[in-house]
Amino acid sequence: MQSADTMPDDWSGLGVLDLVQAPVWVFDIDRKRVYWANAAALSVWRADVLAELCSRDMGRDMSAAVATRLSQYQADFASHDARFNEQWTLYPGGQPVSLHVHYRGYRLPDGRMAMLCEGRPIGEHSPESLRSVEALLHTPMMIALYALDGQPLYRNPAARASVRRHDERLAQRFVDAAEWHRLERMLADDGQATLTMAVQTAQGERWHEVSARRRLDAVSGEAALLVSEVDVTPLKHSEARALYLSQHDLLTGLPNRTLAQRHFRGLLDHVERSAPRPSLQAAVILIDLDRFKDVNDSWGHAAGDELLVQVAKRLGAVVRGGDMVARFGGDEFLILLCANDIRSEIARIHPRLRQALAQTFMVAGMPVHVSVTIGVSIHPDHGADFETLLQHADLAMYQGKAAGRDTLSFYQPGLSEQLRARTQLEDELREALAHRQFELFYQPRLAGWAGRIVGAEALVRWRHPRRGWVLPAEFIPLCEAVGLIRELGRQVFEMAARQQAAWTAAGHRLRLSVNLSPTEFRDEGLLADLQNTLARTGCPPRMLELEITESMLIDGDDRPLRTLQALQALGLSIALDDFGTGYSNLAYLQRFPFSTLKIDRRFVQASPAERPLCEAIVGLCSAMKLRPVAEGVETASQHDWLLGLGVEEFQGYLFARPMPADEFEHLLGGGVALPGEGREISAQS
Repeated sequence: MQSADTMPDDWSGLGVLDLVQAPVWVFDIDRKRVYWANAAALSVWRADVLAELCSRDMGRDMSAAVATRLSQYQADFASHDARFNEQWTLYPGGQPVSLHVHYRGYRLPDGRMAMLCEGRPIGEHSPESLRSVEALLHTPMMIALYALDGQPLYRNPAARASVRRHDERLAQRFVDAAEWHRLERMLADDGQATLTMAVQTAQGERWHEVSARRRLDAVSGEAALLVSEVDVTPLKHSEARALYLSQHDLLTGLPNRTLAQRHFRGLLDHVERSAPRPSLQAAVILIDLDRFKDVNDSWGHAAGDELLVQVAKRLGAVVRGGDMVARFGGDEFLILLCANDIRSEIARIHPRLRQALAQTFMVAGMPVHVSVTIGVSIHPDHGADFETLLQHADLAMYQGKAAGRDTLSFYQPGLSEQLRARTQLEDELREALAHRQFELFYQPRLAGWAGRIVGAEALVRWRHPRRGWVLPAEFIPLCEAVGLIRELGRQVFEMAARQQAAWTAAGHRLRLSVNLSPTEFRDEGLLADLQNTLARTGCPPRMLELEITESMLIDGDDRPLRTLQALQALGLSIALDDFGTGYSNLAYLQRFPFSTLKIDRRFVQASPAERPLCEAIVGLCSAMKLRPVAEGVETASQHDWLLGLGVEEFQGYLFARPMPADEFEHLLGGGVALPGEGREISAQS
């Protein structure tokens, strides 16, 4: 640090400033130290000698706002012949000294830009005045004064840090010229205005809340604009994020129902504006993944989510640029589109959609195949508004589900009535489960030539309070669709277990079989439920047999095997039902612990030319040491043929239809001889 008597020649000439009574000093902005000071400045800074003042590190206690302001001065000094007059409060020795300070740039001998400061006393000022100046210096609010033509007259440090250039005019600050003109109109009308606007700043485009008022310039007395700005960019981003989240599905990023509804209103406006040209039509296409629940149940919800994301991407790749793909919820998606010939456009997009989804998906490292059922409604043929069209597309989709899935169906009049009937049936089913209106019928299982009853299959019936007996084909699919099949299965197993316990106590040695649905088989609580029911009813597990189908074993992992082994460990027998109608993978018979194989009725009732299939199945049972049971035996010739093949047990109308428990018990007691083309049934006790 150089002292006054060691300064270079180009600086020592200022020594005459020692004779000036006003305090003058040079401040090294980079090093945050006084470089030189006259005698009056030493007094202001309360320093005895210049060397001591120059040794003070003023950056140690300097606030960030003051440091920023000094950097702004330095940049302005370097770019143009800038001069500033401001009120500052210095703190020599921790005591405040307020001055009016005139600043200008001055280059040091090494070329760096320093600041020549000339102080003048400010007279008597109230504490509030002094504090307001300090607040203006340190506040993060951007405060500036502009002439009416937009020329900047004053900026506080925050405002100066925000602009791109020191001479930037007010109008150049705003991104949208229309918003600036709007602000001007509000100022002309009311003399003040507040708007949230996009502005150009040194940090890039930001959002500011801008408040402007007409005021008089305290220096010139002319009209001016006092402008304050607050950066609300984080709030604006939060609002934008909240708006996005309210209109999009978080998992797939697709528009949700809210945004789809708004988009469709825009489509309808476009359709209406198209008249009287060839009229446009709009369509709501509802897409539902077939058996998506199986993925969740088999591999977990994370795998299901992964599949939904992949499906969303493929759907987006199929549609045109102006069409919208949205996620409606769960495993349902929407496509909204309009065209002059809407049915032709749907006919064009449908095979592309099926082709895109037919390609194997890899989910959780496993290959997954997907099919979809699609319902379509068209504006204006099927409805005038989004909600009506969506409801009608939903009805068409359910019609496709009932027709066997993997279909595209258009809405047809009358489906609404079907929906009301379906909804009523669902309500009645829930009430039936709550009041236990379901009962079991029993179809005898017979053995050998003599027709001895060796068991029965438990088949559920619904005793409807008004309609009487309702068959399973009417309510089982709905139970599966609305998630009631688990509760129904629990009630069926409990009724079967109680009945078997009673028959066992009465001395009847029967094997009672109970069907297990795919949903129940995948239920993690299945084993605990069955174990608790067996303990509660006292039913011996060895007297019960669970029937499952081949489709329940296609999971790609060891879970089906572990489940069957656990069921076998409970003492239950396992029968493979409807063998030959599904995948017919012979490896199942070796891998899984089956004791019984039930031959489907289509093989039992086959023509002589097709009988070799049944013969092969019976031979397979013999080789695998499985008990073959023939279902659907209706004629004596079928019975004789099957006996000749080595089939041991039979079910079918030749012997008996399913019957209530009391009738079955009467049959066990030998009270009834059921005709079977001259044959009789006897009970085995």
